[in-house]
Amino acid sequence: MILARGERLEAEQTAAVLAQLPDWLAETFAAEPLDPLCVVEACHTLAQRVASGEYDGLVRMVLASGVATPAQIESAALFFSRENLLYKLKTELGAERFPVQEAPPCVPFRIERRIAPLGVLLHIAAGNVDALPAYSLVEGLLAGNVNLLKLPQADAGLSLLLLAELTAIEPRLTPYIYVFDTPSSDVETMRQLAEFADGIVVWGGDEATAAARRFAPPNARLIEWGHKLSFAYASLRASDGQLAGLAWQIVTTRQLLCSSCQGIFVDTEDLSELHRFCERFLPILDREALAAPPPEIGIQARITLLQYTERLENPPGRLLFSGERASITATSDSALELAPGFGNCWAKRLPHEKLPATLRPYKGYLQTAGLLCPPEEWAAYSEWLRRAGVCRIRTGEHMSDPMSGEAHDGEFALRRYTKIVETELPAAAERPAGSERISPTEGSPWP
Repeated sequence: MILARGERLEAEQTAAVLAQLPDWLAETFAAEPLDPLCVVEACHTLAQRVASGEYDGLVRMVLASGVATPAQIESAALFFSRENLLYKLKTELGAERFPVQEAPPCVPFRIERRIAPLGVLLHIAAGNVDALPAYSLVEGLLAGNVNLLKLPQADAGLSLLLLAELTAIEPRLTPYIYVFDTPSSDVETMRQLAEFADGIVVWGGDEATAAARRFAPPNARLIEWGHKLSFAYASLRASDGQLAGLAWQIVTTRQLLCSSCQGIFVDTEDLSELHRFCERFLPILDREALAAPPPEIGIQARITLLQYTERLENPPGRLLFSGERASITATSDSALELAPGFGNCWAKRLPHEKLPATLRPYKGYLQTAGLLCPPEEWAAYSEWLRRAGVCRIRTGEHMSDPMSGEAHDGEFALRRYTKIVETELPAAAERPAGSERISPTEGSPWP
């Protein structure tokens, strides 16, 4: 199914929609711009309906898939609340959403500067997080853009349903939302979609980004939210409570998110201290893994085969610590890498003074570091992690907790989905002396 101007259509009608899209876009851009508060209120209504149980059937389907917990679904619904979205708008766009007038030095005139939408965003979404495609599109709406969403194969209709509900709640959003169920292999359709775009938003790894670069027109901004690697960094003085919080994070996210912990760097040069750390952490991790639903049989078989092969080959510099359901592989290197996932991680030595030199080569892939240390060591360790290129530092327990207004991989999304427009003011339009800002419109959430 696809969605065009609030109407659900069969995927076979994609070509007909694309043929009409130029006229629809021209009509939309000739009309009054989209008010972000309209988007906020529609999302808030949808979040309230989810919270009230109106979509319990859909929620049960998501829970049964094992990719989200009840707490994560509740958190996602809160993310669409009025309070969170207004905070996001204020944090990412601020008062500059409204026109600012000023007199730059060395020129004989005044200017008006304001933030405007890019125009049309094409979102190429990943399927590793339920409703991420819908959320990406909502961010585009908050910035005032028309949005074309290419669904991931794994979406299973969830994002289309949510966005159809959003247009039913607020019909003014219908000209700004188009959803396509186009496979990535359909290069011609992808190229047609890209031709409409002022910005192409890519969620995915290097292959997805490389593919988008091949069909992106030269006049479209490529906005990459690539796959990232996250890890924990532990002092030898980390508490059992901090380790328990990290274990919970590893198990509940199944290590599938960009912000999920793949492994733990320990602040030591001593291999025996690393092994003692693994012996200490393993029962904590295993306890959390046993309390959670087991992974699907195919995934468990793959992990079992990997571990069996490792025991047979007994590669030098690697030691496997196995529990009933979780495991930790201690290695003698300090490479940042993916873990098998689902409660199976790695542990490596990395003294804090070597953090920058070791992690800088991964600068394009670094995201979250879960820091486990006593409070009095937090500031010093945080500084080392910042120097190494990490853009999010959290406790282990909160590595993957979403937060309204937070940056994506070190950048504000709404800033990337907008542009700055500067207009010279004729003399008659100049503001009185001492007046630097045009007052926000009535009812605005910004002071």
